[in-house]
Amino acid sequence: MVKKQTVWLLTMLSLMIVLSVYYMTAPEGDEMTFINDDGWELNEDGEEASTDGDATGDTVISQMSTDEMFVALRMEAENKRDELHEMYSSIVASTNSSSKEKNEALEQMQQLQEMQHKESVLETNIQANAEYEDVLVRAEDEKVHVTVKANELSNQETNAIMKMVYDEFGEKTVIVQFQPQS
Repeated sequence: MVKKQTVWLLTMLSLMIVLSVYYMTAPEGDEMTFINDDGWELNEDGEEASTDGDATGDTVISQMSTDEMFVALRMEAENKRDELHEMYSSIVASTNSSSKEKNEALEQMQQLQEMQHKESVLETNIQANAEYEDVLVRAEDEKVHVTVKANELSNQETNAIMKMVYDEFGEKTVIVQFQPQS
């Protein structure tokens, strides 16, 4: 059984590695922008400025390197899943857990794997459908976040992505964003 301290230490080490890589490859100057899911970002003066998102949900989310953004988001999602998997595994392995708790933990582990598989399939389908350079899909409870590496998304492209998400995940709130290619 892995202790909480070990999980915390591994999480912090992973974060430290991501930040180290970012700072080593970060562009010089004030080219970094704060990311905020509300559709607002801080400009170079530190003031809030609206991004050019419209009702379809396509929003420029950052000016940092696209590759760095996708790597950071993937690592964050993977770390969250690893923590959940560890927690469920410890419940299954525990002698203090009832059979009901163990069954529920096993079901949660299976759902986690299914969700990860659906995300992977959806990323591949979206990328192949419109030949985007990269696609990132993250499903959380009742929301599915789709981030596409593209300079812009038309309403048709956004609707096609939303339909693919609906086909794969069912009725969930879909948030489609694009990240300009650097």
